[in-house]
Amino acid sequence: MDRVRGGSRIGIIAGSGPEAGVDLWAKVLRANRALLGERFRGDLDAPEVVVFSVPELGLSMELEPNDAQVWRCLADTATRLAAHVDYYGIACNTLNVYAERLAALGLPARLVSVADVVREHLAATGVTHVALLGARPVTELGPWSAYQALTRHVAVEVPGDCNELHRIIYDVKSRGGEAPDIVARFDRVLAGLEAPVVLLACTELPLIPIARAVPRTVDVTDLLALALARRALEPRPGRPAAADGSTP
Repeated sequence: MDRVRGGSRIGIIAGSGPEAGVDLWAKVLRANRALLGERFRGDLDAPEVVVFSVPELGLSMELEPNDAQVWRCLADTATRLAAHVDYYGIACNTLNVYAERLAALGLPARLVSVADVVREHLAATGVTHVALLGARPVTELGPWSAYQALTRHVAVEVPGDCNELHRIIYDVKSRGGEAPDIVARFDRVLAGLEAPVVLLACTELPLIPIARAVPRTVDVTDLLALALARRALEPRPGRPAAADGSTP
């Protein structure tokens, strides 16, 4: 049976947290199946994926005091992963703040930045006002946030108590998202928002059942998964596609 997909290999860096890598991988598989539609026939049409899960990257929850250690670990992980893949994503919104440093390494694999993917999605859909929910380094929109530049393109609302949301994320990591007190606390965070679109910019937040009606929530991991799945359908960089769309 011939493959209908292209040949680019994609990678996932996980560990912050480990479940986030599993979640992104599952979403990549679903996105690949949706993109292929009726052309998808089974295993041979799934993307080729390499996952490196490094628990040390969990230090990114407190990024500023751990910057040097986190960067060394991330740079080492990306370098090792790049030997096996053409494109890669990071299953952690916070770690994407290192996108420019990773690009400067000149690795043979290209990072697909979740912040870039979100910005492109908002531009394509005409959204001009969003609420940004994530870990404290993300929602403070300072130098440790991969979304700092987003404020130049759209109006960005953040929760009134970023510390409480940060604690909720810690609790999801240790206890899961369905604990009633976690659901209730997250509901209170959502209740304080006014933006018509809410970006779930932390891999733990989609694990919490949403107890109230909100205008629209966007799981940014879904957007990253779709972008990676699209890359996986492309020919490997520098390798021409065959007439049937596959790669040699």
